Amino acid sequence: QVQLVESGGGLVQPGGSLRLSCAASGNILSINVMGWYRQAPGKQREWVATITSARTTNYADSVKGRFTMSGDHAKNTVYLQMNSLKPEDTAVYYCFYQPGGYWGQGTQVTVSS
Repeated sequence: QVQLVESGGGLVQPGGSLRLSCAASGNILSINVMGWYRQAPGKQREWVATITSARTTNYADSVKGRFTMSGDHAKNTVYLQMNSLKPEDTAVYYCFYQPGGYWGQGTQVTVSS
């Protein structure tokens, strides 16, 4: 079992920044993938970004150049630095962990003036 706890969401103005954190605990494997999905009201959940245990990152085209993932393996925590936020980034952001298909509870990000 793996438990994921997210933090860092909130309300920010367009053009602003937020940093999300996802702390993993439990049976953490040395080879894993963690990342983020998001779900806006009335829309399907969409993939945002991933980071592997080898620190390889990948991003959706919609966030590339604005969002950056990083990880602190000693703390089993990953971060999503979100810059130049847009209203269309408003969503509930969910952290995930593979293998096993574990999800966090979600954290709300609202971009609005």
